[in-house]
Amino acid sequence: MNVEEPKTAVVTILVVDDQPDILQVYSRALSLAGFSTQLADTAQSAIELIEATPPNAILLDLKMPYVNGVGFLYRLRERHPRMPVAVVTGLSVLDDTTAQEISSLGASVHFKPLSIVEVQRIARSLLGIHTDGA
Repeated sequence: MNVEEPKTAVVTILVVDDQPDILQVYSRALSLAGFSTQLADTAQSAIELIEATPPNAILLDLKMPYVNGVGFLYRLRERHPRMPVAVVTGLSVLDDTTAQEISSLGASVHFKPLSIVEVQRIARSLLGIHTDGA
């Protein structure tokens, strides 16, 4: 009688950013923490990935060409109202209207630059994973 070991669920984080370096750094940080990643450099490609294989959570850049992070959130919420999302921005200050809009769409806001540990902490927080330390 063969007994199979239990399979652990793969947790996937979608990273959406128009900067290739950010995509690679965040992907590496998340991989080091044991997460699988999907990468998208536009809102449209992110929507296509989500429809094909929904991730468990999303790290989303705010400023992107064509459709920005807020526009993406509106589209996302139509089909996935509870998908955990963290908006990441390089802006030093976020105007009140944009901050309120992001909050009303159920996303948190974080400011770049982020360390590897911060990216991992944000992902864990989105997933409700609480750890001591990092």
